[in-house]
Amino acid sequence: MANMLFCWIFFTLGWTLIDGSEMEQDFVWHLRKIPRVVSERTFHLTSPTFEADAKMVLNRVCGIECQKELPPPSLSDLEDSLSYETVFENGTRTLTRVKVRDVVLEPTQNVSMKGASVRRKRQVYGTDSRFSILDKKFLTNFPFNTAVKLSTGCSGILISPSHVLTAAHCVHDGKDYIKGSKKLRVGLLKMRNKGSGKKRRGSKRSRREANGGDQREDTTDNLERAKAGRRRKESGRGRRVPEGRPSFQWTRVKNTHIPKGWARGGKGDAALDYDYALLELKRAHKKKYMELGISPTIKKLPGGMIHFSGFDHDRADQLVYRFCSVSDESSDLLYQYCDAESGSTGSGVYLRLKEPDKKNWKRKIIAVYSGHQWVDVHGVQKDYNVAVRITPLKYAQICLWIHGNNANCTYG
Repeated sequence: MANMLFCWIFFTLGWTLIDGSEMEQDFVWHLRKIPRVVSERTFHLTSPTFEADAKMVLNRVCGIECQKELPPPSLSDLEDSLSYETVFENGTRTLTRVKVRDVVLEPTQNVSMKGASVRRKRQVYGTDSRFSILDKKFLTNFPFNTAVKLSTGCSGILISPSHVLTAAHCVHDGKDYIKGSKKLRVGLLKMRNKGSGKKRRGSKRSRREANGGDQREDTTDNLERAKAGRRRKESGRGRRVPEGRPSFQWTRVKNTHIPKGWARGGKGDAALDYDYALLELKRAHKKKYMELGISPTIKKLPGGMIHFSGFDHDRADQLVYRFCSVSDESSDLLYQYCDAESGSTGSGVYLRLKEPDKKNWKRKIIAVYSGHQWVDVHGVQKDYNVAVRITPLKYAQICLWIHGNNANCTYG
């Protein structure tokens, strides 16, 4: 509780500084006209095998200096990378080719913060700066309620009543879909209520008996409950949790969208720049979700800080929140040393900025946490924790996935 109190006091004071001394800076969500990503044609593909192992680290990642030497992508390159695969819950798969409209191709711009410290391969280093969110007042309310857990072991974030944004590597290793992604489920946070469990099931049985249910119906129901109980036990979702601790309401995924920039299918290496995916839920939720935003530059980040929450594996079923400064950036990636363990990948990285022409401050997602990666820096491999930025083109693509057309994706 002391840690939670400290976290919340520090969090509140941080935004007080922004509301006060840093108010003169341009910490505003600026609406801009974005390029259009238009679906051109959809093809049916062979069903994936779902046999790949989860892969969190790429063999080699082009770092900031490496990217400076690369020519800007051509329009055809962008269209190829932004074309996307869709895999459905029945195991079928399609490929949709896209066209990009109203885009201005500019040279790749990179910014490097000089003097950033370099550390060895550790996802948590020095003093662990993560905070477990245990108080249900915070856990089940915005923004922490937007964090979700994937059955493949990653995290994600709610971005609409029916959609979850996560990392592509949580469901696909760049060549094939990983084991467990065919029957992918998303766990939404909930609090276990008093009087749940046996008492509720008993009350159902009492109502059935009061309505004249016969012995055969009772026996059939008991068998079905027994089978369901065994399935929950085998899957790990039926574990009891202490009263007052969070549990998960699991929902099936209807379909999954992954950009071809990541899902190469053996035709080249997966590009870290495209390590994001959108999951459509089979059943809509009623929770408050977090909207997408376009990632600003480091200079536009209040205090140079980012925030994200996920389900780190070393803190079983606890929601873990962290905030830290960004060390470097490229046009598509944020390089930082946020303390994070496996399980937190796929989390939505967000900011709180002022809405234009209003006094309100609003949180939006500006990146997807991809995890620990080795990158080339001056020809030497160095390690960072990396997040994939929501650029205008990626915003347009994700918006297309959500709405099915680009009519509502003009500004972002």
